Amino acid sequence: MRLRHSMPFGAQLQEDGVRFRLWAPAAGRVDLYLEEEAGHRFLPMDALSGPDAGWFALTTPQAAAGSRYRFRIDGGLLVPDPASRRQPQDVHDASEVIDPLAWEWEDGAWRGRAWHEAVIYELHVGAFTPAGTFAGVCERLDHLATLGVTAVELMPVADFPGARNWGYDGVLPFAPDSCYGEPDDLKRLVAAAHARGLMVFIDVVYNHFGPDGNYLHLYAPQFFTSRHHTPWGNAINFDGPHSRTVRDFFIHNALYWLDEYHCDGLRFDAVHAIVDESEPDILNELAAAVRDGPGRERQIHLVLENDANEARYLARGDDGGPRAYTAQWNDDVHHALHVIASGERGGYYVDYAEQPLQRLGRCLAEGFAYQGELSPFRQGARRGGPSAQLPPAAFVGFLQNHDQIGNRAFGERLNALAPQQALDALTVILLLAPQPPLLFMGQEWGAPQPFLFFCDFGPDLAHKVAQGRRAEFARFPQFSDAAARSRIPDPNAVTAFSASQLDWADVARPSHRGRLEFHRQLLALRTREIAPRLCDMPGGHARFRTLGEHGLLVQWRLGDGSELSLIAHLGADLGRGIEAPAGRLLYAHPGEHAFVQVGEYLMPWSVGWYLDEREGTRDGE
Repeated sequence: MRLRHSMPFGAQLQEDGVRFRLWAPAAGRVDLYLEEEAGHRFLPMDALSGPDAGWFALTTPQAAAGSRYRFRIDGGLLVPDPASRRQPQDVHDASEVIDPLAWEWEDGAWRGRAWHEAVIYELHVGAFTPAGTFAGVCERLDHLATLGVTAVELMPVADFPGARNWGYDGVLPFAPDSCYGEPDDLKRLVAAAHARGLMVFIDVVYNHFGPDGNYLHLYAPQFFTSRHHTPWGNAINFDGPHSRTVRDFFIHNALYWLDEYHCDGLRFDAVHAIVDESEPDILNELAAAVRDGPGRERQIHLVLENDANEARYLARGDDGGPRAYTAQWNDDVHHALHVIASGERGGYYVDYAEQPLQRLGRCLAEGFAYQGELSPFRQGARRGGPSAQLPPAAFVGFLQNHDQIGNRAFGERLNALAPQQALDALTVILLLAPQPPLLFMGQEWGAPQPFLFFCDFGPDLAHKVAQGRRAEFARFPQFSDAAARSRIPDPNAVTAFSASQLDWADVARPSHRGRLEFHRQLLALRTREIAPRLCDMPGGHARFRTLGEHGLLVQWRLGDGSELSLIAHLGADLGRGIEAPAGRLLYAHPGEHAFVQVGEYLMPWSVGWYLDEREGTRDGE
């Protein structure tokens, strides 16, 4: 099986050579610049007219797979192809013509996996292994498969400036960054994952371009609009004049990763920062293109990051499947869990400082903690919409991810901030709850390494980024003076990156080996007892109540009609007057002794899961 996603822009191999197309409505003339061993040559491109006005095109037999090329704008500036499939020498240099059909896929029978089986593992390709490459990730796939993971989620791999970056500063969204390997190396990773039953998701960024290496504003300023603003400046133009081409650019990008790289899903970064007042908006149009395209043949899953908690994007159809987006990262459940575990109350945690257990219960039973309520952190603005009607599958739960670790000044993981008792209890809740869980790389063995913010910009921009990051923390009391802020690591220092790389030797150490086995046992139980019952699980049938100051009971009706119950005491005291739910005890933490004469008291930081399979539960009795 050979796969290629055809696009109306970029370089595409044809029988008569290579077809090049560039949208440059602000340019009067565009030439194709071909780099060759004997030198270089310029070939004039045709300026199209009529409905294709603003486009420049050329098909030439003088180029082939492997050719290096750029575009010359109005006889001066040389720019890379914004739809480049490969950038061998980083974002400012030449693009390379790639023949996607040269790669032969051997996973033609792969149709993906059902979403109710999802256990997601987020990783950064550069920091996951010492090699820092796609090949390095391949070497650790067996570890993930035996852990019980079913989906590998790669932080953005689109080409970014420099040798290291989180990926959210990408500027060439079709080109896997060359520091991770060649396009075929990423395809090899996807194929190897599929061979082990693992899905692969790519994190994509459609709310902005990075600050270095984006040339679009010079020859296609219509890509942006001053009518809307984002934290990064002028917004991408999704709803103004000329927005059709802009929308197509990103829709094709989504389809490209799913078609040409045979990926199983996408995670969309910070869609609350996408401003689009048209109908349908870009998110709905993109989702429809995926559902009507690769989603007809395979199980494709689309996951949002959306601080606005807009439940409408997660709506289900008559068949119970998602109309647009499969799920959303649920920051609410993370924030509630974090407050319970660490006691932190600053920043956005202020919204969860009061009644964190109540917030957690609502997240587990209804999705969002904030469903239109006033948010103190947002100066009293309302946040979110009703979500109780949605199934738990619409909300990805997590204790840690790249943001929640890396956006801290020193990148501390939760195991450096919370007592182990608390972390263990909350892990039991995370990994056995009906919501699909997400682990961040190394979490399964309690990796001690931080995950710092890192990048690799040129001197001028590097200084601004370092100063800007330190200024962000000035509002926190512990960083109120300049001396304290100066201790915040410089994101551009290579040590910020190297300190964030996992040390796989830790896995073999006794304390870490025990944590790994703890995660494996929980995920094995999830796979055996819980996941099969999540298929067709409805929304609107869960309930919760708090039990005293630290007790929580949550009950769900599963897809097979059985009832799953969570009872937890999330405090350092004894929980009194707590009765066991009906059904079979699936798991007790920290062991059978967690429940001492149930009906009288529970041990500190104890969690119990019960499954009631009685026939009566199928009718909600």
